[in-house]
Amino acid sequence: MALTIPDCFYRISVKAIIYNDTKRFMLVKEENGLWELPGGGLDFGEHPHEGLKREIWEEMGLRTTYIAAQPNYFFTCINHKGVHISNVMYETQLENEQFTPTPECIEIRYFSPEEVMERDDMYPNVVAFAKLLH
Repeated sequence: MALTIPDCFYRISVKAIIYNDTKRFMLVKEENGLWELPGGGLDFGEHPHEGLKREIWEEMGLRTTYIAAQPNYFFTCINHKGVHISNVMYETQLENEQFTPTPECIEIRYFSPEEVMERDDMYPNVVAFAKLLH
């Protein structure tokens, strides 16, 4: 039996905004060649900060040193699979950038909103975020 989810329900993801010195933000390249914001799905009952720490550790093997007390951005969109998603974005800082490659993070790179908009290898939520900054 297929699960039908009403349009008012969203998959919640906590995402990190990690800036470099030139105010570009970090994206992670997944094994499928697409670029994504660091972070991922929030588990039921999990505090957003704990979820973000967990996701960054699972995806990149990195520890966070700072997560903003309140979200910096919140937006909704439809992902590449047609699922309604909600991204809750927190400014975040990492202990270092010596990541451990995983299928969810084979490369890290910093992008400007303009650079994101010029490419076709971005997840829809990355484009939505870049539009907020543009």
